[in-house]
Amino acid sequence: MLEGDPPEIWGGGVNTWECDGNGHLNVRFHVAKATEALSSLFSLLGMPGIFAPERATTLRIAQQYIRFMREAHAGASLYATGQVIAVGDSDARILTVAHHLNGDPAAAIQWTVEHVRPDDGARVPWPEDFRRLAEALRADVPARIGARTLTLHDFTPTACRSRAEALGLQRIGLTALMDRDCDVFGRMRPEGFIGRIGDGMPRLFNREAHNPADGERKLGGAVLEYRLVYFRTPRLGDRIEIRAGVAEIAERWRRVIHWLLNPDDEAPWGVATSIAVAMDLTTRKMTSLSPDELAAAQRLVTPGLEL
Repeated sequence: MLEGDPPEIWGGGVNTWECDGNGHLNVRFHVAKATEALSSLFSLLGMPGIFAPERATTLRIAQQYIRFMREAHAGASLYATGQVIAVGDSDARILTVAHHLNGDPAAAIQWTVEHVRPDDGARVPWPEDFRRLAEALRADVPARIGARTLTLHDFTPTACRSRAEALGLQRIGLTALMDRDCDVFGRMRPEGFIGRIGDGMPRLFNREAHNPADGERKLGGAVLEYRLVYFRTPRLGDRIEIRAGVAEIAERWRRVIHWLLNPDDEAPWGVATSIAVAMDLTTRKMTSLSPDELAAAQRLVTPGLEL
């Protein structure tokens, strides 16, 4: 690491059991490792043990923008760096980047975090020491790892249970949070939403696992970008339903919308959007739709579906 480079805040590797059916590090473990890196970064910012149970204040994850750039396979070594994009009164935007050993970025996450009390979620102003240390690590997001197809603009949410029914959105997940799903404060862990989206994507596209015949391409799915926005934080025992649909289809990608709903009331927990692609698992390259296939695929689009 050269002087002036962002500090290394995490180092580790990829286990076989952390990889999915496509043979690369699953999104839930990307986020779990990045959460460790986030905690480490806050130690450098004067707030060690930010997720420890004895802390009077902690972080609430409000948004994540994730861009995946180079696959990480079982046995790979990774390290992460961190910087501060911006600091508000009680919120901040943070950048963590997971790198391969040659320095190539594997995945970058832009976090919007809030400084809160863990019991009631009330926001608390940042201490002055944090502001001073954060300024020393402040940097703009490099263009090569910034938002690409997705946008990060503000929006008016449309998600709710009754609208999901009216649009006919596919249910791709339904669960109740258990101890293993929650942090020390009883809140859903940061990898929980994205992990359940990944689990449900085959159901959305009605994909069944099969053994390809000789000469047949072995295809899988991958996601290049995610944006996740959390309106409320689910806690231990809360029920979660994920409804999803395709908002837009292009030659090489699909933009998918995911609503994280509470089946017991109308208010959503959060929403997400992703750029999904089909991938040839032999060549490890994206596949494209022909003009006829693209035209036929438009039937999968749910008109009017947005965050």
